[in-house]
Amino acid sequence: MDWMTMALRRYVDFEGRSQRKEYWMFQLFQVLVYLFCLAVILAGVPWTEIDRPGSEPQPLFFVGLVLAGLFWLGMVLPNIAVTVRRFHDQDQTGWLYLLYFIPYIGGLVVFVFMCLDGTAGDNKFGPDPKGRGAVDVFS
Repeated sequence: MDWMTMALRRYVDFEGRSQRKEYWMFQLFQVLVYLFCLAVILAGVPWTEIDRPGSEPQPLFFVGLVLAGLFWLGMVLPNIAVTVRRFHDQDQTGWLYLLYFIPYIGGLVVFVFMCLDGTAGDNKFGPDPKGRGAVDVFS
């Protein structure tokens, strides 16, 4: 659970580097929360009366929608921050986050970047979060 919430502890920290594990565990955490919200939403659907005219969702439906919306709003900045730190781990600029705004292919390009391993050793954004460094072969 520590890896899933590490991005929340570094809420708006756009400096430094983040491992792939931190990024993907944070994404998994968000998927699990959204699945919970979806379960609450589906619990509020009147399945037995769905084909009757005038049937409306139960209050639990709206509670799930509000929870999902509030969670999404709260996760906007941590998502951007952890993605920027992943770019930094690959010795890339965080401005590559703007690739998301290219229709159709932008999200796919960022997805590929998030799957790539970071640079071994220190780079201009800080030390390697995995602790890999230049190894002296002759010592």
